[in-house]
Amino acid sequence: MPAQALYLKWRPRTFDDVIGQGHITQTLRNSLIQDRVRHAYLFNGPRGTGKTTMARILAKAVNCLHPDPALRPCDECAHCRAINEGRFLDLIEIDAASHNGVDDVRDLRDKIAFAPSEGRYKVYIVDEVHRFSPAAFDALLKTLEEPPEHAIFILATTEFDKVPPTIKSRSLTFEFRRVSASDVAERLARIADEEGVIVDHAALELVAMQGTGSVRDSISLLDQLIADPSQPITLDYAERLLGTAGARLVGHLVQAIIDQDPATGLDVLNRAIEDGADPGQFGRQIVEYLRNLLLVQTGGPSLVQANDEMRAVLGQQAGQISRAALIRAVRAFNTANGEIKGGWQPQLPLELALIESARPVQPEPVAELPALARERDAGPGPLPPPARSRAQAQAAPTPEPEPEPEPSGETPAISLSSLRNAWPDIIRKLKESRVNIPLAAQLEYATVHSVDGRVITLVVGTSAFKTMLEQRQDKLVEIIRKIFRVTMTFHIVLAGATAPRPVDDTIVDDPLIADQLSSGAEISQFEDNQGGMR
Repeated sequence: MPAQALYLKWRPRTFDDVIGQGHITQTLRNSLIQDRVRHAYLFNGPRGTGKTTMARILAKAVNCLHPDPALRPCDECAHCRAINEGRFLDLIEIDAASHNGVDDVRDLRDKIAFAPSEGRYKVYIVDEVHRFSPAAFDALLKTLEEPPEHAIFILATTEFDKVPPTIKSRSLTFEFRRVSASDVAERLARIADEEGVIVDHAALELVAMQGTGSVRDSISLLDQLIADPSQPITLDYAERLLGTAGARLVGHLVQAIIDQDPATGLDVLNRAIEDGADPGQFGRQIVEYLRNLLLVQTGGPSLVQANDEMRAVLGQQAGQISRAALIRAVRAFNTANGEIKGGWQPQLPLELALIESARPVQPEPVAELPALARERDAGPGPLPPPARSRAQAQAAPTPEPEPEPEPSGETPAISLSSLRNAWPDIIRKLKESRVNIPLAAQLEYATVHSVDGRVITLVVGTSAFKTMLEQRQDKLVEIIRKIFRVTMTFHIVLAGATAPRPVDDTIVDDPLIADQLSSGAEISQFEDNQGGMR
């Protein structure tokens, strides 16, 4: 007779044996003590976290013969022993993966009306309930709405989103969590001691990490390692048998990424593959290591489940790599793991991810903000100086106005489009100043017509506005100098008067039109983006 698998031999039989699900065991115990057992439960969580095991323990507890509800299941009475041996008639287990039709549910519904044969309750455990067909769910719904007093349903699923809301609303839902690596390693150590196997604690930690929170998977991996119970299991033996690379190799590869040394990293990667490491497993180890590095860098070493030596190494490396480079490496190797398909060079995605991660991080270009935007982001500036008295103004020498340059036809110092885009901000900034509110009001009636060299042409509707703006040209020149870092002058004309015809930047940039203009041609009119002619 073949030996029993360890995960079956060491399956928990009482609430005390379950690890990592204390929030569920405590709630179920309280419901048993208060005799408030529900008719339907929905257990959701990853595989190997104890959903079916918890369902069997609950089935034993509700049918246990022990007089004290706090000690149920006792695992010693006739009903508990019968459930352990699989001969309890009132415990019906259904695999929804193979019995997912409406006829199967109808057959269940027909038999559920019969009273229990041995125990107090008839317990139906439906595993992988999300595999039911829509018609089967509809047939089950009627039973859940009006269940017999002696029936309890325990539904288990790994895909909660596939269970209809109507089923969820009629069931008491429990979320099973992945078990921490430390709890799994402790359970593995207990099993190894009971089995008389000598295992290094580091090997148990490796097995627990490879189990990714699934107790059943971790125990199965330990069972795989125990080929000869008399042979001690070392970390090196566990790494070779499980196809994983040593933590030191992974650390050396990550250090090569930090040092931006892809040659050394490729050497470490290929050496690990040649020594028998599985590329997919090695890639997952790299992602896990980089994730721990990111956790240490962001929140501190306490977030990482590792020994003190490993935490010290992670803390040292976390200070040697930038956050952007670390996030890029995590994404690159996480993507590479999904691309490993066991081809003739399965390590190729890992090599590409390594080269991508080891290159220097290019700083993102940041456009220089105009002075006006910088002033706006910095908040309101200091108040303007107080106005000078008439005597002070007469005593101070009057500066001579700068001569107004003539239109030269040279390349504009400011593009017309950038000036028009900044014009609303210029008016807004003037309104924020106490002394420039009148100028802002006047500029609202002015239109930026064109830019020729260092001359800006404004068009106004009335001669009064033209006069007032001409009197405040020095303030306009100062504002433009602050924003664009260039000195410009203003040419203010009345609407309808002769003025340089505005030419959009996109027109000037056209090589054919630019060639014609250089030959002496002129633009008589053009259509704007609104369909109008100018």
